[in-house]
Amino acid sequence: MRIQNTRVSVQVPATSANLGPGFDTLGLALDLCDDLTVEATTGSIEIEVEGEGAGAVPSGEDHLVVRALRRGLDHAGAPQTGLRLRALNRIPHGRGLGSSAAATIAGLLLARGMISDPRALDDQAILQLATEFEGHPDNAAPALLGGVVLSWMQGDTARAVPLACAEGVLHPVVLLPSATLSTHQARGLLPEQVPHHDAVYNASRAALLVHALTGAPELLLDATEDRLHQEQRSAGMPESIELMKVLRREGHPAVVSGAGPSVLVLSGQRGDLAPLVRRFVTDPTAWRIAEVRLREIPSAPVVG
Repeated sequence: MRIQNTRVSVQVPATSANLGPGFDTLGLALDLCDDLTVEATTGSIEIEVEGEGAGAVPSGEDHLVVRALRRGLDHAGAPQTGLRLRALNRIPHGRGLGSSAAATIAGLLLARGMISDPRALDDQAILQLATEFEGHPDNAAPALLGGVVLSWMQGDTARAVPLACAEGVLHPVVLLPSATLSTHQARGLLPEQVPHHDAVYNASRAALLVHALTGAPELLLDATEDRLHQEQRSAGMPESIELMKVLRREGHPAVVSGAGPSVLVLSGQRGDLAPLVRRFVTDPTAWRIAEVRLREIPSAPVVG
């Protein structure tokens, strides 16, 4: 395998995982994207970051995009090169919107765009490699495939299938706090075991959520109920959990986005939500309301 293309660009979306009951299984892509370009060089490594993470993310070989790119080249049997990476980041970090999955998918797709035979890094290979980085495919799958995606592990193999959502079902609104919460910290708040009746409850809601997403939006409020992870994480993001509960009491299908602390509302409009945010959040200036569309197109590298 050889390096064929020395300049490749890719755009990767933010994602929201879990969607309430679909813990580590359901996720969707949002039209809030990072833009990245890499050039193969004969030198070492140069990284320039604008936007989210500028001045804070690593600036060398330990940068996540670079690590993923190099892993992709190794997987394809292609030689390593010097790299000049430019990133314009729009996905907030540490807020449950899949910024690390986006970086991982970006690096792997950039590697695909560089090599002479892209089939060596097909979607399944990229999903598998990204899952090895992430630990689970629920963010990586929609970042790669777009839309709403159901993912699972079959032994050590990551699998994913897109869901055919009915037109007009989803109108995502993201409530973005200024506070952050690491995924590692959020997972540390989860219990080792859950009661059987709670597992049954979530299984029924997750099945109902697939039905609601594919054509019965009137069931989204019931379908996004959860007993496995959101309340259990309340100590790490009390304001997010309280805001989610307030929105749900008012009839909005709100969930914690991924590991939080952002809150995702699967239907609604800015005018409906802003008064509630102002009324029930201690400091309304600490939250931003972002109406974002579902991003339905797959991510793909662009050469040149």
